[in-house]
Amino acid sequence: MISKETLDFQQDLKENNNREWFLANKKRYESYKKEYHELIGQFIEIMQQKDPALKSIEVKDCAFRINRDIRFSKDKTPYKTNLAIWMSAGNKNINLAGYYIHIKKGESFIAAGVYWPEAADLKKIRNEMAYFHEDLIKITTDKKFISQFKALDRTPENSLKTVPKGYDKEHPAIAYLKLKCVTVTEKIDDKSLADKDFVKKICDKLIVAKPLNDFINRALTS
Repeated sequence: MISKETLDFQQDLKENNNREWFLANKKRYESYKKEYHELIGQFIEIMQQKDPALKSIEVKDCAFRINRDIRFSKDKTPYKTNLAIWMSAGNKNINLAGYYIHIKKGESFIAAGVYWPEAADLKKIRNEMAYFHEDLIKITTDKKFISQFKALDRTPENSLKTVPKGYDKEHPAIAYLKLKCVTVTEKIDDKSLADKDFVKKICDKLIVAKPLNDFINRALTS
C-alpha cells in the first residue's frame, strides 16, 4: 500500500514546487524516498518470481531521481510530483521492453511494452511484427490480455496515418506496423493505493503483459 504521508508529500510538493520549500522539508523527503525504495524492493521481489528476465535488476535500476530535467522544458518546476518504477532487463547499452508503475493521486496507472523506441529499434520491432504477426495477434487476442488491457495503446500521436516505408498496405499486421511505440496501459484508482495487497495485485496485472514484452525483446535482441 501507499501511505497517506507519501501522497500528502506529493500534494504539498505540487503546491510548493521550489527549492526553498523542498530544503525546508528535507526530512519528509527522506521518509518519502525510503518508502519509495522499499516499495520498489517489494515489486522486484514478486516480479522476479513471475518474470525470470528480471532476475538481475536492483532497486537502483528501477528508481528515478526526484529532480526534473528542465533544460528543454517550458515547465521549470524543479521536482517530480509522482513516484515512478521501471522494471526491465535492459541496460545502458540496450533498450528493452519492461513494466512501469506511475503513482500519483488521481493520475496513477501501470504500463508495459516499449515507449517511443529509437528508429533502429522500431525497425527491428516492425520486422518482427511483419514476419511473426500470428504470434502478436495471438498475444493481443488472448482473453486475459483483453480483460486486463483491452488492446495495444493507439492514439493519433503514437500511430502513423500512412503505411510505414517498406510495408504493403494490405499486410495482415498493418495496424500494428503503423505504431510508433508498442505499449499497454491501465489506470489505477486511488482506492487501490491504500489496499494492503496493492503490490501483489499490481504485479498480477503487469505480468499479463509478459508475452508482449517477450515478443518485443525477442525482436530487439535477435
